[in-house]
Amino acid sequence: MTGPVLLEICVDTADGLEIAATCGADRIELCASLGIGGLTPSLGMMRLAAVIKCPTRAMIRPRQGDFTYSPAELAMMRHDIDAVADVGLEGVVLGANLENGELDAAALAELAAHAKAAGLKVTLHRSFDLVPDPLAALALARSLGIDSILTSGCAMSAIEGTDVIARLVEAARTQAGNPIEIMAGVGVSYRTVGEILRRTGVRAVHGSCSLVDTQATGDTVRFGFAVPGHRRTDVTLVTQLRQALSQVADNTVGAK
Repeated sequence: MTGPVLLEICVDTADGLEIAATCGADRIELCASLGIGGLTPSLGMMRLAAVIKCPTRAMIRPRQGDFTYSPAELAMMRHDIDAVADVGLEGVVLGANLENGELDAAALAELAAHAKAAGLKVTLHRSFDLVPDPLAALALARSLGIDSILTSGCAMSAIEGTDVIARLVEAARTQAGNPIEIMAGVGVSYRTVGEILRRTGVRAVHGSCSLVDTQATGDTVRFGFAVPGHRRTDVTLVTQLRQALSQVADNTVGAK
């Protein structure tokens, strides 16, 4: 392993955005409703992210559930991509699948081309982890000019999916075509990141660095305005993950 490892933090609140930006994130994934995997953030949230110094990519996901989208939903996603470009964020995070789990090549081609025409970077999110053939999905994503793939290696966590992630990293390095970043996500923390890097050789990681918010109690929950167990970005966890990655980089330099 050589060079620094990129740290992306996903957030869904204004407080989380500030914590990620000030505690060492190299990039931010901006969402709403991380408890259901993330949805498209509000225009106000996008504008707030646009004034910070950290590169930010916004989730483009119009609803919870699967990633098989209707023509109307795809049109909605294109409008949301336009909003991301209008406020000046770095890119978008999106995905689309067929009912059998394979990537929806037509939908992704349409969305990626729309984003690229607006000058945006594109991350393929964890809809990738539903595919039956990860290497074929990588080749498709690469052919569409997608810049990054976020994956847990088609497993429930990155530490469980290290074998697949390692294969993707190697394929991304050796296969011909557009450069593409493989980013490990799910269960990435200061405790696990060293092992994930060692097993996979991945050079980008993604985490929420979150804790359960115990403030959502009483009438706030009883009236349905909050769900118990909502997670919030934690400054200590972001800092610890950043420090763990810095230590890995220092050890790599020392070993040369």
